[in-house]
Amino acid sequence: MSNSLPPLPTAILFDLDDTLISAYGQPRSAWETVVADFADELIPLSQTEAVDAISAFALEFWTGTQAHHKKWRLRLKDARREIVREALLRTGKFGADGPDVDFVHRLADRFSDYREEELKPFPGALETIDHLKDLGVKLALITNGGADTQRPKVTRFALEHRFDHIQIEGEHGFGKPEEEAYKHALSVLKVSPEETWMVGDNLEWEIAAPQRLGIFSIWHDAYRHGLPKDSDIQPDWIIHGIPELLTYKA
Repeated sequence: MSNSLPPLPTAILFDLDDTLISAYGQPRSAWETVVADFADELIPLSQTEAVDAISAFALEFWTGTQAHHKKWRLRLKDARREIVREALLRTGKFGADGPDVDFVHRLADRFSDYREEELKPFPGALETIDHLKDLGVKLALITNGGADTQRPKVTRFALEHRFDHIQIEGEHGFGKPEEEAYKHALSVLKVSPEETWMVGDNLEWEIAAPQRLGIFSIWHDAYRHGLPKDSDIQPDWIIHGIPELLTYKA
């Protein structure tokens, strides 16, 4: 780390998935890996056709209303089962009743297991968190999802001692982009929006929503997708790796 320290805020709020840990980005690649193990059972559907169908419906499924999104992200395993069932049914290759339920569950659950197996911190992410903590920055982890999926990640990657506040949607009853999610964290840390940064990968949840409260919002574009061409959301700063936080110059 450089001896010339950049200006830093009093507090930083961090998202977890695809911000500190590589989790759910690049889903198509994950589906390709999993579907290959079920190729024989998918006949007459080819592997590519199956991945295309699942990927297309997953995109549709996760662009529903906030209420829909909140309902299913708290039941992620069930959501994936529903995605696989409806996606394969829509291909018309499995009859009017769709694919066998047991098969659907095995395929979807294997995807869930594979995603958990592949979780890993982004390079330098945890080391940066530790350095920020040593510098006296107040740190909070704010993650959506159920306690059954998110709390094990907190334990697995030894995050408890790294943060002053850990806020899991399934444990608190509210999540991003609800204003209460950010306001509660600010209250616990005893800081104002103006002295706080938010770091995350979701443009609505971690950029637009906290910006409306006056929080400096940083988009972690870890997979270098770039802003969508039609995006009306403009992050205050775009980074491609968490260690870049230590290079900020006002």
